[in-house]
Amino acid sequence: MTFNPDADISGNTTRRRGRNGAIAGGVGVGVLGIIALIAGPLLGIDLTGLIGGGAPGGGSEPAGGSVIENCETGAQANADVDCRMAGAQLVLDEFWADEVEGYRKPGFIVVDGATNTACGTASNAVGPFFCPGDETVYIDPTFFQLMQEQFGASAGELAQLYIVGHEWGHHIQWITGVMDDYPNNGTGPGSNGVRTELQADCYAGAWIGRISEETDSEGIPYLQPTTEKQRIDALNAAFAVGDDHIQEQSGFSNPESWTHGSSEQRQRWFAEGYQNGLGVCEQVLTLPTDQLDP
Repeated sequence: MTFNPDADISGNTTRRRGRNGAIAGGVGVGVLGIIALIAGPLLGIDLTGLIGGGAPGGGSEPAGGSVIENCETGAQANADVDCRMAGAQLVLDEFWADEVEGYRKPGFIVVDGATNTACGTASNAVGPFFCPGDETVYIDPTFFQLMQEQFGASAGELAQLYIVGHEWGHHIQWITGVMDDYPNNGTGPGSNGVRTELQADCYAGAWIGRISEETDSEGIPYLQPTTEKQRIDALNAAFAVGDDHIQEQSGFSNPESWTHGSSEQRQRWFAEGYQNGLGVCEQVLTLPTDQLDP
């Protein structure tokens, strides 16, 4: 995904440095957290202690941070992953402000190493997540390298924006009441957890489908239209974080322990959002389980 070099992306994304710590338990918990969630039921052991609590207040209170500097233009977003995250924040907020009445922005923390949150500790081992307890999205950009090395994802620029857009989707579910209406009811292909994860994929696809429509104060689009190669890269990321793919990488298979959906489901609902817009994303919450597949 390419930002227009002259686009104004100046914003207030915060970066935190921190110590190493335990895995957090926010919404959209990352790859290693997923492994703990899906391996536990299969092996008959309780691994929830590895990932902390998902409820607000499950960890230490968030620490302070500093605003990321030298992120003013699209050219800087193209060259630097921290600035790319800052640009994504700006475009996501503008998109959702147009779509959700009374929209309120989430916090957005680019983590350097690890940091405390209201949901536990954020780090690249956890992966990106949204914490309802402090209404903040956390991401350590080195997670993208882990995706490449451990799960075979290409994790290019559009894939990175898909991942951030997915976590913003959880914030939308939080502020619009979806999380209240579809609370965690266990695991499995038809569980509420899988459905809300697939809806967040759909939300990310819908945003990316219109990503070149948002403009800065001078009318310059923040981002250029996506290319086929970039879209394939985003779909590759969706495949890499499917429960079945992660299970295969870990040497087992147990659909009843799924928490995020299969690779094909995640690709399908990203594509649905991209091609058909936000309206289709409501369907994932109520369709029969066998209709969630492509």
